[in-house]
Amino acid sequence: QVQLVESGGGLVQAGGSLRLSCAASGRTFSSYAMGWFRQAPGKEREFVAGISWFGGSTYYADSVKGRFTISRDGAKTTVYLQMNSLKPEDTAVYYCAAAPSRLGVPAPLESEYGSWGQGTQVTVSS
Repeated sequence: QVQLVESGGGLVQAGGSLRLSCAASGRTFSSYAMGWFRQAPGKEREFVAGISWFGGSTYYADSVKGRFTISRDGAKTTVYLQMNSLKPEDTAVYYCAAAPSRLGVPAPLESEYGSWGQGTQVTVSS
């Protein structure tokens, strides 16, 4: 099992930027793809971005394409979500997720991911 801890959330004005981090521990020697999801108040959790084990492939939700960038470090123990040009509709709790034994980018579904972080709040003011 992989343990995930997110950080970097906060309050930012519309048009601003934030970078979220997700640190993985535990079975980090196993290959796993990573992803970010978010859940706004009163809404279901939705996919934001995914990245392959080697970091060469990424996939984004249409709502964040061109504004958000997912990446992972060389040690493959930390994944980042760089969020630029933030909008009030980006306000949500952001969750990091790991898909064990996956090299490629999983389908943008919660069921593809087996481990989840506790979430970090991102609030974008207008």
